[in-house]
Amino acid sequence: MNKPEPVALQLGIDTGGTFTDFVLFDGRSLRVHKVLSTPQAPEQAILQGIRELGLTTDGLRVVHGSTVATNAVLEHKGVRTVYISNRGLADVLTIGRQARRELYNLQPEVLRAPVPADCCLEVGARIGADGDRISDFSPDDKAALRAAIETIRPAAVAINLLFSFLDDADEKTVEDWLPDGLFVSRSSDVLPEYREYERGIATWLNAWTGPLVAGYLERLEQQLSPAPLAVMQSSGGTVSADRAGSKAVHLLLSGPAGGLTGAQFIGQQSGQSRLMTFDMGGTSTDVALIDGDIQLTSEGHVGRWPVAVPMVDMHTIGAGGGSIASIDAGGLLCVGPESAGADPGPACYGQGGQRPTVTDANLVLGRLQPQAFLGGAMSLDVEAATAAVMVIAEQLQVSAEAAAEGIIALANEHMAQALRVISVQRGTDPRPYMLVSFGGAGGLHVCALADALGMRRALVPIHAGVLSALGMLAAPRSRQLSRTLTGVLA
Repeated sequence: MNKPEPVALQLGIDTGGTFTDFVLFDGRSLRVHKVLSTPQAPEQAILQGIRELGLTTDGLRVVHGSTVATNAVLEHKGVRTVYISNRGLADVLTIGRQARRELYNLQPEVLRAPVPADCCLEVGARIGADGDRISDFSPDDKAALRAAIETIRPAAVAINLLFSFLDDADEKTVEDWLPDGLFVSRSSDVLPEYREYERGIATWLNAWTGPLVAGYLERLEQQLSPAPLAVMQSSGGTVSADRAGSKAVHLLLSGPAGGLTGAQFIGQQSGQSRLMTFDMGGTSTDVALIDGDIQLTSEGHVGRWPVAVPMVDMHTIGAGGGSIASIDAGGLLCVGPESAGADPGPACYGQGGQRPTVTDANLVLGRLQPQAFLGGAMSLDVEAATAAVMVIAEQLQVSAEAAAEGIIALANEHMAQALRVISVQRGTDPRPYMLVSFGGAGGLHVCALADALGMRRALVPIHAGVLSALGMLAAPRSRQLSRTLTGVLA
């Protein structure tokens, strides 16, 4: 009789702005763990957590939610990228949709173009909306393109030609002209759909962040070897690390998608299919609506950029446990969106932070036990938290406790408004839904938020602080593919 093969250990890892979370499943039970994130080199926190869990990479399967692409976009720290389009269309990404954020502002802020003008190149080939050829490459196109690339010396190239979703031959020709060693994204591969601007932005984002993501995943894969590595996508499914490295634009909501998958899994276990999810971490809060299935959208945004690839439909605000409280020029209390992050973190972490945060306010009010944080693995400094909150209290001429209550109330209002955005503003009554909170700080605020929305039911999972990492393990392996097809419907 053959012996059954041993069940491989499965490790879900979610890298957040403040903490990196781990959930280990051995086939029978779960172990959870947290370490402070290392934003400059996320793999360091991952390897530290694996060591602290007493694991080796033999017999381990890892599913990871990465924030490398997200952070690069939000912080405008992508690589030097060239954008190649048809002749006369090099400024499409700069012009955009001409949708003004401030309709009546006569002096709107001048936004930086996604690609500098000197990095926008053109070629002469062009096909029409019917797929027929309008013009071919000129005799000088190849030499001019290679000379420009030699001068600019980019790390990545984004190719976006008109109607490439009908015929990708011209984009492939341009790709063949490019020198080796460049990270190349073709719009016909990244997003073969109509709408040139949205297709171009997705292709540029993929190229702009691709070398960072691919390099990070390659380093991580080497350090985790021989453990296979899968990565969570924005659509709620996982994919192998080597494929994820070439499709960075599909990872922009990698971590939050894990949280939604985890919430859906917990809801199924408790017999609840109508959920409003509230994921409050250290840096931000993500909210979403689940009505049986996780809702996907191709009209999402990350920062100010439209992202037309399929991703979970959620709303994000800059309010988390690490959100910093301050007094504005008019003397009013503000909370966020600036965050203390993992380094130095909130004042109570004892790592040199001095500015008051939501976590410090919760500690001052006695809502956190200083000796029980992270299951006792980390102690919180009550005196440092009180000193930080007193800076606000003195400016408002109130007690430390009153200032802390004001910080919490304002943070709650920001998050309640976010929940209204994905429910009331879309014509959905939140009251029949169950509010599911997760993230490290979610349980501290869930009851106040449920009251604010008139909701009578809330669910706080046992492992709420690491639910996104748990969702990595519950997620199916999948890919979302799309393509525009044109024709007459009979």
